Amino acid sequence: MSPSDLPLLNACLNGLTTCLLVAGFVLIKQGKREAHRNVMVAALVTSALFLTSYLIYHLGFQLQTKFQAEGWIRSVYFLVLGSHVILAIVNLPMILATVFLAARGRFETHRRLARWTWPIWMYVSVTGVVVYLMLYVWFPPA
Repeated sequence: MSPSDLPLLNACLNGLTTCLLVAGFVLIKQGKREAHRNVMVAALVTSALFLTSYLIYHLGFQLQTKFQAEGWIRSVYFLVLGSHVILAIVNLPMILATVFLAARGRFETHRRLARWTWPIWMYVSVTGVVVYLMLYVWFPPA
């Protein structure tokens, strides 16, 4: 594996996180708490692996890719990227607090915070894949 493989790995980790978040949502709605917990821990792990890989790529190798497309799609890309980054930063402490509350058995507070944390986490995971697709698949660098 080379540094150039990390963006695809990151997109796959984001996609897997998205699937795990959906599964966790369905499981808790079905009242399957233990399965929900296991799936959400897996989502936390895949997100942590993503963050590690992302930081290695951008800080360790100081690599960046410029978005090549012009016109209105460029504005769309930066809107998606900007909202993704801002919400990812905001969501990290929310995720940690939500997990902490569940680990402490404070489920009512956990549930209230999760109502905000989960949709933001979903958005960040989905837009992570969209950013990858826009940057490397739909409008690849020359």
